[in-house]
Amino acid sequence: MMTANLIEIFCILDEYCKYFTPELKKHLVDTSGKRHRNRPCCLSDSEVMTILVLFHTMHFRDLKSFYLGYVCQHMRKDIPHTVSYNRFVERQAQVALHLLLFLQTCALGKCTGISIIDSTPLVSCHIKRMHMHKTRKGWAAKGKCTMGWFYGFKLHLVINDKAEIIQWQLTPGNVDDRAPLKDSRFTEKLFGKLFADRGYISQDLFEMLFVDDIHLVTKIKKNMKNSLMNLYDKLMLRKRSVIETVNDELKNVCQIEHTRHRSIDNFATNLFAGLIAYNLLPKKPEMNIEIIDKSRLIA
Repeated sequence: MMTANLIEIFCILDEYCKYFTPELKKHLVDTSGKRHRNRPCCLSDSEVMTILVLFHTMHFRDLKSFYLGYVCQHMRKDIPHTVSYNRFVERQAQVALHLLLFLQTCALGKCTGISIIDSTPLVSCHIKRMHMHKTRKGWAAKGKCTMGWFYGFKLHLVINDKAEIIQWQLTPGNVDDRAPLKDSRFTEKLFGKLFADRGYISQDLFEMLFVDDIHLVTKIKKNMKNSLMNLYDKLMLRKRSVIETVNDELKNVCQIEHTRHRSIDNFATNLFAGLIAYNLLPKKPEMNIEIIDKSRLIA
């Protein structure tokens, strides 16, 4: 029998697919000129999406072992009509757009006025094998982080005080951490205070965000002049490390980073499903702060 978590995930995704799939067909344009069969697959889009999201919460290291060893063996009552693994990989690529739009429209959290931003590397292969790597060639790039040089991507995350992901962006590894904040589409959902590390220090960026009602708060470098800072902001900067815990859970629990992908499509689908799985987790590393309404204090 399905667990409550699985039932909840399936119901959410199934309700979304019932609305999204007909709308998607209205906007599809067939440029091949060939006739296509419309026979439904044994696995529905919502079932494929549920399997992919569930994989990122079950501590399995690879999708093939999870699908063949767990789904096909122990979930027969829940998903009776399974397909071969090769066919499942094909279906996985077909629901990538479904996962992306569900992530952007339904799965992300909301800004509460207290946000934290950081970037984390997603390694495609060992730095010494970057010239032989072909799967993500033309997409990934050589970059540098606090852990040293790497070859792959950067995942830029913004979380709220409940540790929910409210905005994200994937860039090549050589992109500056401050680049996403210069894009108005990335910051349109943000307001209030945005806490970051020293890598985001920029006077021009601070002024640009301040105009949009976003107060960028960072620590200062050793060679910079000291400036006055609110005690509340200093305390919040100490709690900024919670986003490191979020990055750790995304990589080690939700498995969004590994070097076994065979195509860029599988990499993207794995990333979308992993971000959805994280935001659907019942317990997240919250900051444990109490937001006090100043108007009540005055009264």
